[in-house]
Amino acid sequence: MIRHGAVEQFQQQFAQWLGAQHAFAFWKGRVAMYAILRATGVGKGDEVILPGYTCVMDVNPIKYLGARPIYVDIDPVTYNLDVNLLEWQISPRTKVIIAQHTYGYPCRMDRLCEIAQRHNVPVVEDCCLAVGSSFAGRRCGTFGLAAYWSFQWNKPFTTGIGGMATTNDAELAGRIGQLCQHELIAPSAKEAAMLALQRAVHRAVIFPHTVSLMTLLFRYLARKGLVIGSSSTSEFEPRMAADFFKGMSPGQAKAGLRGLRRLEGNIAHRRRIARLYDQWLSQAGLEPAKIPLEMDPVLVRYPVRVADKAGILAAAPSHGVEIGSWFECPLHPAQTPLELYDYTPRSCPVAEQAAYQVVNLPTHPRTTQRAARRAFEFVRPVIQR
Repeated sequence: MIRHGAVEQFQQQFAQWLGAQHAFAFWKGRVAMYAILRATGVGKGDEVILPGYTCVMDVNPIKYLGARPIYVDIDPVTYNLDVNLLEWQISPRTKVIIAQHTYGYPCRMDRLCEIAQRHNVPVVEDCCLAVGSSFAGRRCGTFGLAAYWSFQWNKPFTTGIGGMATTNDAELAGRIGQLCQHELIAPSAKEAAMLALQRAVHRAVIFPHTVSLMTLLFRYLARKGLVIGSSSTSEFEPRMAADFFKGMSPGQAKAGLRGLRRLEGNIAHRRRIARLYDQWLSQAGLEPAKIPLEMDPVLVRYPVRVADKAGILAAAPSHGVEIGSWFECPLHPAQTPLELYDYTPRSCPVAEQAAYQVVNLPTHPRTTQRAARRAFEFVRPVIQR
């Protein structure tokens, strides 16, 4: 696949923003993950460790390569992989550890990397929810051998769908580059045009008071094949589609360049909205999450635990408030056939409890203080701490 100038420019500017030497843009974030895992040599019989509180699309690339996912339960405050449990899951077959920065909360990268180095296992960071987050003064995405990022609709900034792989390792970058040169598929003109139209519609109609109803409509249209969905039906089973390994279109890249120009304002806005939620929780006599001082999160969504998750989610559209459902089960979404992904029920009890309780409140740039307050007040009567 020949890279368009806009794609090359987006790769360069994203790498420069992060402080990485190499960046590769893809159709989706899960494609970026696949490229990294394949370039690290993950294959049949290998094991890849990741938290048991993630999206099934993060598990698919592992299964596509013939490897086995190994799930580790989570910390109940940050929802990240519990480093106290990590070492018990490392085996001679462990090929990679995935450090997912859930909701934008950074992992304990000091302890996680120390354990990984002791066992000579590379760390790959899942930064799909953590653009701008940092740990101990260092940006997420710069600790591991590589990192992957998602620019899907509800991520920190969007190219419609889209993703990026980044690394400072020249050898790994060379292998990813070879994969892209020889195997990467270009999006069709129809796909690029449909996605451009969807981005225009998204800009015109997606606001906090409309997002719940529009999300239901979008999912319906995606099932009918009338729009390009974030996930296709075939991606809910571990079988790679023929056109999975796809590159980024020029339109996506141009949207990404615009997003980068607004990124610092986007980050500042998310921090401000998160502080408001902290303040309102305190005023309501509900203690905000106690995040370690080393963690400086930029939250893609603000998670809260509620007593009636199903009821809150069902009522939100008719009340015109934006409430997110991440994560509906240990391998989001709820319809994931867990047995096909090597997940044993009750193996990650903290994650399963979180999936039963956690909803999340908006922080994105279109979230006004008034919209944030309406979302908070909507869930406040059933918040658990």
